Amino acid sequence: MKISVYIIAYNEAEKIRDCINSVLWADEIIVVDSHSTDSTTEIAIELGARVIHIPFKGYGDLRNQAISNCTGDWIFSLDSDERCTEEVRDEIIALIDNAPLDIYQVPRKNFFMGRWIKHSGWYPNYRQPQLFRNGKMRYTAEPVHEGYISQSDKEIGVIKNFIWQFPFKNTEEILRKANRYSTLGVKKLQEKEKNSTVFKAFLHGFWSFIKHYIFKLGFLDGGPGFVIAFGNFEGTFYRYVKLMEAQEDWKNPNIDPIHKAQK
Repeated sequence: MKISVYIIAYNEAEKIRDCINSVLWADEIIVVDSHSTDSTTEIAIELGARVIHIPFKGYGDLRNQAISNCTGDWIFSLDSDERCTEEVRDEIIALIDNAPLDIYQVPRKNFFMGRWIKHSGWYPNYRQPQLFRNGKMRYTAEPVHEGYISQSDKEIGVIKNFIWQFPFKNTEEILRKANRYSTLGVKKLQEKEKNSTVFKAFLHGFWSFIKHYIFKLGFLDGGPGFVIAFGNFEGTFYRYVKLMEAQEDWKNPNIDPIHKAQK
């Protein structure tokens, strides 16, 4: 069985090398790049990946275009901030030759601020199924936090071993992602025809903080757990503020031309 790995990327020059190096065992590596302006493309080509440039219209569309370019019998999805491990490699290779199922979720260990995050909703942590038979899964069209559509009549399995994820390089990246995802998230809120106010934005953000820090035991992760919870507050708060901004027709007062005062 042939396996294809696809990686979606945009300006990930600092991460793409380690990501690709972790899947050099695959039969095909495809990097779907949204026209990066750094050296992402050059690094990917140097490491033997096939690079496809696709304009960004949302993560769901990007992933669907990625799998349409995969030629393997099986597809393994890896993001640029994720790393395959030797244990996952060995499990996948052993599995795909006689797999009883068509779609598998892949558990992740998340590392942040130099430590493995064992709580905060980050462990065990999954996203959409990352290993699936070609033609057995598609993604929904949401611009961010996209779902998936199973095209198999079998249940979804879970592999035993963990890949690694490094979601944030530093605080600057936390803020950048919070800004980007909150903007993309507005489109999802608008589709649900939700209204927003500053008070609603605060309540949603506060609940997100409490959920991650208290109910998901983020306080057991120490300082990093607080940063994660507060980052969720910020991303949620600004998503609803941006929704309010999109709904309002705010206008600044005009100033007529001001000339020299006549004596």
